[in-house]
Amino acid sequence: MAKSAGKAPGTPQKENPRKYPRIDERVAENFVSLQEIVATARRNLPQDLWDHLSGGSDSETTLLRNRQALDSLALRQRVLVDVRNIDITTTLLGQKLASPVFLAPVGGFVGFAHPEGACNVARAAVAHGTTAFISTAAKPSLEAAAAAVKEPLIFQLYVRADRKWVADILDRARAAGYRALCVCVDRNYYGRRERDIIARANVREGFGNPSFQMALNWKDLVWMKSHWKVPLIVKGVATAEDARLSVEHGADVVYVSNHGGRQLDHAQGTIEVLPEVVAAVDGRAEILWDGGVLRGTDVVKALCLGARAVGVGKLLGWALAAAGEAGLKRMLELMDVEIRTAMGLMGVTSLAQLNPSWVRQAAPVRPASQTNAYPWFEERHHRK
Repeated sequence: MAKSAGKAPGTPQKENPRKYPRIDERVAENFVSLQEIVATARRNLPQDLWDHLSGGSDSETTLLRNRQALDSLALRQRVLVDVRNIDITTTLLGQKLASPVFLAPVGGFVGFAHPEGACNVARAAVAHGTTAFISTAAKPSLEAAAAAVKEPLIFQLYVRADRKWVADILDRARAAGYRALCVCVDRNYYGRRERDIIARANVREGFGNPSFQMALNWKDLVWMKSHWKVPLIVKGVATAEDARLSVEHGADVVYVSNHGGRQLDHAQGTIEVLPEVVAAVDGRAEILWDGGVLRGTDVVKALCLGARAVGVGKLLGWALAAAGEAGLKRMLELMDVEIRTAMGLMGVTSLAQLNPSWVRQAAPVRPASQTNAYPWFEERHHRK
């Protein structure tokens, strides 16, 4: 019997070129609301990428609690205050930021959505006068993202192998000009993101041996900081106990996060744990926060409770998928509009005036969902 034509056994198979979503950056200038950005991303993204970005782990309880906890806080309003000039600047590790919103580390997705994903993120952040965290997994590379801008960015590390590998990648980040090291500490196990699992999506934890991330401990953080000698940001802190330990082991910044609800299922919402972390840190380190941020009012609530600046992750992904770099820039502009509007209506003229007295517990008015802050979007999406 004649053999069928084809490659000999063992011949490496070529990977099919990645098919990126069709993105038209020109539409960004017409966005007048964050809801339009999310609606455009929904149209552009195939179902598997939408689910990968927008979903959480297991029952998605943590993802929903992030939103429910934010929706359970109300802002207080004062009147007859001159609010013609509102200052929304802040600082992070000595760098002045024009906005309290920064682009959080979003690893693999930016490379799935756009061939210049991490470069787009870097350029949009710097153009807006804020900063971006560039992840180990970001594409096209950590060097490409750093080279795309003239301002130093922040590198976020996932541990993939032994200390030699870590030293090598920290040396790469140093050579590329990054100004701080952020270590992700809530990925000791990779959360079961069942939207990806059920879809049989080709999404994995990352290259290397996951046991090295599993074994990560406080002594490793001390060693990393001593190796690179830059400020250390500990990301993924969700308790007062770990906040104290972070500071005791040299953290310059404690970053409150639960990975957008994509790791531990049935965890608390991050805005719920922010006050206990602030109390535990007691001014010894700066505090960053993320978790379900969809609106400028979410940012204001976190700033009231002690965060210095606030990261956007899913919203970053949606903006990138909607209109690339231009979409990211427009998203940041609209977030600032919402922040200024909220502050003006509260009777507040600078971030320095915000404190816990500006928020009160309140009953949520709608069910929690990944997009429940966007009623126009949800109504249009559910009608289809």
